Amino acid sequence: IPTFPTPKGFNEKTYLDYLVFQGLAWRYGDVSQEAASSMTVEEARRHIPAHVLERADYELGVIDRMGFNGYFLIVQDFINWGKNQGIIFGPGRGSAAGSIVSYAVRITELDPLKYDLLFERFLNPDRVSMPDIDMDFEDSRRNELIDYVVLKYGDDKVSAIITFGTLGAK
Repeated sequence: IPTFPTPKGFNEKTYLDYLVFQGLAWRYGDVSQEAASSMTVEEARRHIPAHVLERADYELGVIDRMGFNGYFLIVQDFINWGKNQGIIFGPGRGSAAGSIVSYAVRITELDPLKYDLLFERFLNPDRVSMPDIDMDFEDSRRNELIDYVVLKYGDDKVSAIITFGTLGAK
């Protein structure tokens, strides 16, 4: 996983925390997205309900212990870049929809608390494996996303994975 270029004064963990708590203040708190985007972690936490904070702290702890802070930062970076370019994304599917961290940073648009989705189906501290975030996005603009990721992180850090199925008799 390439290193995410964090702003001055942040490392990958503190920057992910910063983005997550801003997102949670907007998603679950009483503040606009614009107002939340200028809050510190401490300010944002004051606007978030206790049960949401508990879930976020748990998920962020697991993500940090497993060493995936940078992974989440990279995925949210290119998804949010794409959304800002007008590229259409699906709301999220698969087990990543069970993560409040993914919801806070707009990787997914499904509220895992509303639908009682389990984080452990996505990332389980007892089963060490890479997170798998399934994404659906506008196929006609796929190359724009790939070009962005290659330009930002380097062509030696990007690969395409494809799944293709066939029909046949057993």
